[in-house]
Amino acid sequence: MRYIGGKSLLVNNISDCILSYTDNVQSIFDIFAGTGVVTQDLLLKGYNLLSNDILYFSYVLLRGSIGLNHTPTFDKLGIDNPIDYLNSLNLYDTNLNKSDLFIYNNYSPTGNCNRMYFQPHNALKIDIIRLTIEQWFSYNKITEDEYYYLLASLIKAVPYVSNIAGVYAAYLKHWDKRTFNNITLTDNPINPTGRSCKCLNSDYLKVIETPVDLLYADPPYNSREYLPNYHLLETIARYDYPEIKGVSGMRDYQHIKSPFCSKKNVEAAFENLMKLSNARYLLISYNNEALLPTARLTEMCSDYAINDSFRLIEIDYRRYKSKIPNNNSGLKEQLYFLQLK
Repeated sequence: MRYIGGKSLLVNNISDCILSYTDNVQSIFDIFAGTGVVTQDLLLKGYNLLSNDILYFSYVLLRGSIGLNHTPTFDKLGIDNPIDYLNSLNLYDTNLNKSDLFIYNNYSPTGNCNRMYFQPHNALKIDIIRLTIEQWFSYNKITEDEYYYLLASLIKAVPYVSNIAGVYAAYLKHWDKRTFNNITLTDNPINPTGRSCKCLNSDYLKVIETPVDLLYADPPYNSREYLPNYHLLETIARYDYPEIKGVSGMRDYQHIKSPFCSKKNVEAAFENLMKLSNARYLLISYNNEALLPTARLTEMCSDYAINDSFRLIEIDYRRYKSKIPNNNSGLKEQLYFLQLK
């Protein structure tokens, strides 16, 4: 899944930094986990992981994959392969009415709706799969682990049929060729290590005091809030029939605005990160064109660092996954590392 600020190209830099500057780190808290790229990489490299994100769809993706260290069996459901069953499901196989279908009625060009996020056949399928999973869970036919496993499979499949340029803040005004495909659920990779990976869905301030060896923080870099860019995935994950507005059918997000996206509040947000953490080490991902200037964040980290433990590592940013680095942009990814006082 394409994700703003995704760290797939930096996971080796992150783990190298931990190996180079820490001693006896066993537990790591990925407190702004997103789609879980860093959590998964560090888990596979032998650490015990705790992950958190305030967005529910992010939590679903992690809880239903690397949050599981066993493959769900679906013993109580009585269906040999629930993934295949959901892929073949039609509206007439269910007890649902079209009036129940929130995505079909609000995000595809049907009836009074002109939004072009999904072709009608995929919007319909998203609804009946999502509501069927909810019914199974409500009727105690699947366990909590199985519930999140299936939800994660659905959320992962949605971008492959979405009529967007990359995020959900707007839809394309013509149909991209991928939207004509049928949405298809696939099995999720689970945690293969045997170690637990607990997943949380909380504001960072409510969990910041969790004692761990190292806290890894990848906060937003600029004023672009995450929920408006992924509002449809959040709505599919929650399926809470929210009030929506505007051309894009945006759900309300005032209650989860990030202080890291506000020039007025970003310094205090970093202050809280350093002051309230119960970790021995802190590692922050940021960049040199972000809201808080490099000089100020460097000063703050130095103030909270034991002795001379603070390190700033800068990596030339490649805007695209091409073989030729985009070194002329001046943009650098940054890792701020310190041992906390």
